[in-house]
Amino acid sequence: MLKAVNQFVQHHHFADGTRYDRHAGKAFGRLHRRVATEVASAAPEGATVLDAGCGSGRLAGELARRRPDLHVHGVDLERGMIEVATDRAAREKLTDRVDFAVADLADLPLPDGSVDFVVSTASLHHWTDVEGVIDSLARVLRPDGQLWIYDLRWVPVGRVRSASASRGRRVERTTVRTGRLPFAFFQRFEIAPA
Repeated sequence: MLKAVNQFVQHHHFADGTRYDRHAGKAFGRLHRRVATEVASAAPEGATVLDAGCGSGRLAGELARRRPDLHVHGVDLERGMIEVATDRAAREKLTDRVDFAVADLADLPLPDGSVDFVVSTASLHHWTDVEGVIDSLARVLRPDGQLWIYDLRWVPVGRVRSASASRGRRVERTTVRTGRLPFAFFQRFEIAPA
């Protein structure tokens, strides 16, 4: 597991969605299953979920399979990711409940307050404008919605805390174990109004 995560981080930028998909399955497969379980348990009935930085659509598909009442929007900056994600949703016959778009997370093409739940996995370490992305994610979230960001444990906590605190938001951080090893590779930031 550690080897797969390290290889993924070393080759962190994949414009080729197929190549990324192969690595993401190894590095983040357990994380995606854990996140899908947690979000499926917490999302309200009939919720609209935004998968921010969706990559090749693995998490979006898993959420839709676990909770047929959810509608999942996946957004990623890389067109190659969106192509693979769209193909996956079509193969899995999920296109009526899952859709994908190329977009910058700091400038989402979604209306204010249009999403019930925002989740992001293994995307934060790519964000150059953490404050701008968190503002954009919070903007599209309904007032009672939830914003959960999962990423590698060594991503600095301070970046998320300072970006959130400057806008009057609080952050709860939880470490996330995904395997049998006695330590956590990942963390979750839950961001909410202060």
